[in-house]
Amino acid sequence: MFQDIQIEKLNELRAKNEITVIDVRSPSEYAESTIPGSINIPFFNDEERAEIGTLYKQVSTQAAKERGLEIVSAKLPSFVKQFAEIQGNKAVFCWRGGMRSRTTATVLSLMGIHVHRLEGGYRTYRKWVVDTLQSMDFAPDVYVIHGNTGTGKTLILRELQEKGYPVVDLEGMAGHRGSIFGEIGLKSSNQKTFDALLVESLIRYQDSPYILLEAESKRIGKVVLPEFLVQKKELGRHIVLEAPVELRVNHILDDYRPWEHPAESLLAFSKIKSRIHTPIAQEIEFSMQQGNYGAAVRLLLEYYYDPRYAHTTEAYGEAFHQEPVLAIGSVEQAVQLVEERIQREQEHVQAAAEDVQVKKHQSV
Repeated sequence: MFQDIQIEKLNELRAKNEITVIDVRSPSEYAESTIPGSINIPFFNDEERAEIGTLYKQVSTQAAKERGLEIVSAKLPSFVKQFAEIQGNKAVFCWRGGMRSRTTATVLSLMGIHVHRLEGGYRTYRKWVVDTLQSMDFAPDVYVIHGNTGTGKTLILRELQEKGYPVVDLEGMAGHRGSIFGEIGLKSSNQKTFDALLVESLIRYQDSPYILLEAESKRIGKVVLPEFLVQKKELGRHIVLEAPVELRVNHILDDYRPWEHPAESLLAFSKIKSRIHTPIAQEIEFSMQQGNYGAAVRLLLEYYYDPRYAHTTEAYGEAFHQEPVLAIGSVEQAVQLVEERIQREQEHVQAAAEDVQVKKHQSV
């Protein structure tokens, strides 16, 4: 017989990669939001789920159950086989730990395949995410990477992450680059997906002395940062990068590849067109229509993004503007300079902590 598993135990096993989590909800439910790292083996596909739901509402619970049994019986061998091919500990969940996960766990148990069932289903996991974000006391310092649009902040952070630095990739989690063009070519996350990815990333680094973030507004695409993280960023250690315009243009073209999304790029531009001086806006639009994206990006930087960045940084106050600016000519150089800056500051932090300990010992 299967056993229920509580969310705390499931998370403990997931953190150690000691369990495979299987979402038995329909593909559209899985795509909308799920437990990060889970795989989808749907009990019903979207069409079947809709049919069962209609019978439940318009006919009767019994009619829905009978039709559900008919559907599942026809595909039971392949359904069970997918679970049999998964080695090690397994846990299944549906929306609230109801019929789909209970039936799945029961059938698999009868076939000699042991699985756990998440108590309360996805709804319990979502509640844990929300409660954790609301009550989190996140201790690590925050290094915030600043720079004009196109500086390559995301590239720099991902290079640092590859080298083992504790990077929280907010744009990657949001599926959005944080600009009016930010969703082009990407799958934007909803708040549930973003929250789940964020809380698990923060827990992963909660014992680190610091984390690294890109300077972002409170809203990134469709999602909103929790207030405590916004405050941590505002009070963080700021690293300001400055890159030549040509490098920034190349970064933007490499990242956005507007020639692959011409219609979407023009549509996005139409949303900010009225905020730019009319002759310049017309020149940008004409350049985009002609496929001269380099010229369009240069004008957007000069007349839209750079002024906005200058205005945004004013909110950080005088101390921010006294930060030394690191001039960079490449991502590789930026990574090296950021590493050196962090190393120097962490050495000072460590020395200060040791000094406190010495004074405390002397006073005893």
